[in-house]
Amino acid sequence: MALSLLPVSSPTFPLHHPPSSLYHHHPHRTKLQALVFRKFSLGKERVRGGFMGKKGGGFLWVSPSSSSSLSVCWASNGGGGDLGRDNYEEDDEAGDESEADDDGDEYDEEISGSASVLPERWDVLGLGQAMVDFSGMVDDDFLERLGLEKGTRKLVNHEERGRVLRAMDGCSYKAAAGGSLSNSLVALARLGGKPIGGPALNVAMTGSVGSDPLGGFYRAKLRRANVAFCSEPIKDGTTGTVIVLTTPDAQRAMLAYQGTSSTINYDPCLVNLISKTNIFIVEGYLFELPDTIRTITKACEVAHRSGALVAVTASDVTCIERHYDDFWEIVGNYADIVFANSDEARAFCHFSSKESPESTTRYLSHFVPLVSVTDGARGSYIGVKGEAVYIPPSPCVPVDTCGAGDAYASGILYGILRGVSDLKGMGALAARIAATVVGQQGTRLSVRHASELAESFAYRIKSSTVGSDISSDHISSL
Repeated sequence: MALSLLPVSSPTFPLHHPPSSLYHHHPHRTKLQALVFRKFSLGKERVRGGFMGKKGGGFLWVSPSSSSSLSVCWASNGGGGDLGRDNYEEDDEAGDESEADDDGDEYDEEISGSASVLPERWDVLGLGQAMVDFSGMVDDDFLERLGLEKGTRKLVNHEERGRVLRAMDGCSYKAAAGGSLSNSLVALARLGGKPIGGPALNVAMTGSVGSDPLGGFYRAKLRRANVAFCSEPIKDGTTGTVIVLTTPDAQRAMLAYQGTSSTINYDPCLVNLISKTNIFIVEGYLFELPDTIRTITKACEVAHRSGALVAVTASDVTCIERHYDDFWEIVGNYADIVFANSDEARAFCHFSSKESPESTTRYLSHFVPLVSVTDGARGSYIGVKGEAVYIPPSPCVPVDTCGAGDAYASGILYGILRGVSDLKGMGALAARIAATVVGQQGTRLSVRHASELAESFAYRIKSSTVGSDISSDHISSL
């Protein structure tokens, strides 16, 4: 099936309708301009980042203190000290070129838009929660002692976060610039890091981090992964964190401390970035935060006026259930692409657990031009114009399922940006990327794997772009 997002017919089985606001045509819904993908001259400046683990003759570690705050320190062979903002920019260069970072990745070759040299236009700009991930392997007894359940995501306060980190003292865990959206953006930047099948991609993210050491850690790690973090740190703010606890059966429990990430401001800087973007993607977790829906709505309005595609990630079932009308306000009026797993897709439709992912995908595709629904080891579906294309799973031995959906989304975005019109081919790439991440410990696609996947996919890339046959006027509003 070819990717051609043309007019869709009304649903033939409207089991549950979206909110009544969708029955009105949105005044800012204009025809999308053709996407133009260009390669721009980028600076060669390298930004040295922090990390967990051995590197450059020293160690970085994050440890909980008795006051439940986080202590972030850098110890070199010559001594130690606080890991401040300056330390990130002037890290010891010895060994950085040859050694792998904490994600098991090589140094990315080039920065997409350094602080001094920004591209004329961004291929993808993400608006999401900027949070540092602390991930580690634990057993079932550990979760029971803390009263945690597998497969859940829980919001915690400052004290609860400290209690869990103290319990992890002595366990093996690492830190990374995490968040669902950043996982997708890093994978996309690495897939498009070289001009394979098209120009190198310019990828950026906006969000909120504090001026604390963890905020500097987050920004430096993203820049190092070729994702420009375009938001200034909030003075005296506390960077949010997510503790990801993975059990031997590859299941996980997540505890999120929002901190400064709960503050998303709509300002001229954000407007300027969106107006120079081809695809604008909104992370669903933002809907949990107070007062963000207004920022998201205004940002999506700017994106459509500027001719950008708007993508939305579902993120979490409970988040959809708690903020159902807010989600549909954005999805129904602005979204060109929606990413969800089967449970999240059913939550969008108010379907029961008995409804198949295929029928759920078909239903959602009456409202959104392109719908991506993953179903774990059973495969995935891509929905267009009321039809669902099945994508078989890519074989792997699961190690850690955390980040699988994020990796899959990067494959879909990469296919769109490379002008691929074959949905099965695009889905197959996304499935391979997801399987690669599931087969390792950690949520990030490595530079080496990304390059190999991009090269193997290059023969499918066509010279034409996808923008010429996508129009947001064609979204059905019943």
